[in-house]
Amino acid sequence: MFETEHRAFGIEFGRSPGERLRWLEEAVRIMRGMLRGERPSGERFYRADAVRLDPLPLQERLPILIGGGGERKTLRIVARYADACNLGGGFANVKRRDEILRRHCDEVGRDESQIERTVGIGTCIIRDDPAEARRVFEATFAHNGGAEPWKDQLVGTPEQVADRLRPFLGIGFRHWIAGFPSPYDAETMERLVTEVKPMLAGG
Repeated sequence: MFETEHRAFGIEFGRSPGERLRWLEEAVRIMRGMLRGERPSGERFYRADAVRLDPLPLQERLPILIGGGGERKTLRIVARYADACNLGGGFANVKRRDEILRRHCDEVGRDESQIERTVGIGTCIIRDDPAEARRVFEATFAHNGGAEPWKDQLVGTPEQVADRLRPFLGIGFRHWIAGFPSPYDAETMERLVTEVKPMLAGG
């Protein structure tokens, strides 16, 4: 994934996901130290030597968000260093990964409430008629090179979309990230805020 992009920019891609995660852990540790005004050094993968960040950010703690739900490595990196974590893949998957993140936090002595949870909800299309919402959804993917439409997306009426999002509130998620491929459906964007959000405001 993204190997072509790495090659184009002359950035080493790594031989495996495990190797890239080892790089990530050290990189995030160095970044967190720099943001705290420390002078961290690389130990295994980076040649940073007592690197400084001057001037420091104005806000007291500049947040680091890590996206990904790898159960053994990624979520453990989140527990150690991140301020926010973005998960996706549907409610059952998000719930499972969130439970694993909480266990990692217990193991490393981190208060899990310090980590903001966000969830990627995929492509959302809202219309009063579910069939029209489906037509717009399929046309959106056709517009983008005829890509195969993603499965199990938030496509339907405002009430249907709210019903799909409501279970996330029960596990503490309040921040959803929706994708809007070209041609950028302004109607859905507006209706998410003006109709769906109020339906969920009561928790």
